[in-house]
Amino acid sequence: MPRILIVEDEDIIRSAVRKLLQHAGYEVADAISVEAAEELEPDTFDLVITDLRLPGAAGTEMINRAPNTPVLIMTSYASLRSAVDSMKMGAVDYIAKPFDHDEMLAAVEGILARKDALPAGNEDAADSAAEAPDPSNIMFGQCEPMEKVFTLIRKVAPTQTTVLINGESGTGKELAARALHLLSPRASKPLISVNCAAIPESLIESELFGHEKGSFTGAVSARTGLIEAADGGSLFLDEIGELPAEAQARLLRVLQESEIRKVGATQSRKVDVRMIAATHRNLKAMTRTGEFREDLYYRLNVMQIRLPPLRERRSDILGLAGRFLKQQAQKLDRPDLHLSPEAMQALQRYRWPGNVRELENAIERASILADGDTITPSVLDLDSDSGDEYIPETLVEGNNESTPPRDSDSANDLSLEDYFQHFVIENQDRMSETELAQKLGISRKSLWERRQRLGIPRKKTSGS
Repeated sequence: MPRILIVEDEDIIRSAVRKLLQHAGYEVADAISVEAAEELEPDTFDLVITDLRLPGAAGTEMINRAPNTPVLIMTSYASLRSAVDSMKMGAVDYIAKPFDHDEMLAAVEGILARKDALPAGNEDAADSAAEAPDPSNIMFGQCEPMEKVFTLIRKVAPTQTTVLINGESGTGKELAARALHLLSPRASKPLISVNCAAIPESLIESELFGHEKGSFTGAVSARTGLIEAADGGSLFLDEIGELPAEAQARLLRVLQESEIRKVGATQSRKVDVRMIAATHRNLKAMTRTGEFREDLYYRLNVMQIRLPPLRERRSDILGLAGRFLKQQAQKLDRPDLHLSPEAMQALQRYRWPGNVRELENAIERASILADGDTITPSVLDLDSDSGDEYIPETLVEGNNESTPPRDSDSANDLSLEDYFQHFVIENQDRMSETELAQKLGISRKSLWERRQRLGIPRKKTSGS
């Protein structure tokens, strides 16, 4: 019998949902807050149903308190924004108050059905679950931003939800798409990847939707499109922001009606495709300029996964470099290849505008150029001409944490807090918050938090 936990502070609603689910044959427990729910060990339940607004912590906090349990969000604030925000944080579904009994039961049955789609009830099932792919096996990341990405992928992958992956070039968007596919019930079906920027505009519709014989000059035979080829599986549309307007309109119909019509055809056909899109561009800003359809944007942006740039995950740099170096050592049959301490420091200081892809290329190049088994900064050949590419030397070790300057002869060495305070006060008159954060190698949020902790007021700008 599935066990369900209800977290709701309104007695009438909590009681009504509990009776409804008990009547439907579920074992139900309830709590009035996140703190009270935590005492019931929420990760031992099959489903958590929580109100969005609760006394104390918000209902979305249950996503973190029960990382292995699906979370259904209830809210009386029925809006696209609150729904999307909850889904972005990892909720599997969203239901707006007031809801009828059938709507609630259908949502619960759907979530539990997806959860039960994996084999269960025997030892083989346990082995199967243990061997199941995980995003951390496909993408490397041990920092907090990447752990959040992995949690979100684990939550959304088993669903049919359309996903928009956002991130700079080289951050691993295609790896994230592969993880979403491999962790989904569609894993045995194809994952078709399409780079929308690599296909000529005149051919994009034919490539995606297919065409009939004679539909245009050169169409000497009928052709199946990539969307149809992904039927039953997943379609990954990389650089979706480069899609021409005509193709955007046709793609919208696929998302709305789950059907395609080949170029030159008169009949449509149904397709069952899970859509994953990716972009490094700001699609919302593009909707305001008319470059991207607003209705398509909202169809794609049901769930958004943001991949952090490498400069925001400095504690992962050496781990990634080690992985790439091991791969190159195997390829080149040079098992003793290693990075010198100076090379490690250079890797951590560099800002990596090309992100993980640039790091991989740098390691490959250095592995080939190194005369011996030690890779030095000179063979890494990182561009050190631009001061913007480096952060202060006291902030290059650990997870954006500072270490004292290395000149042991100086009696005036600064601590982390001293250095931070001195740097901010000295430079905030001529730098924006973004520039300060970039120079310190931290995020704007971290800059704000440290300002609060150290009591450094933000400089007020004059009207001039």
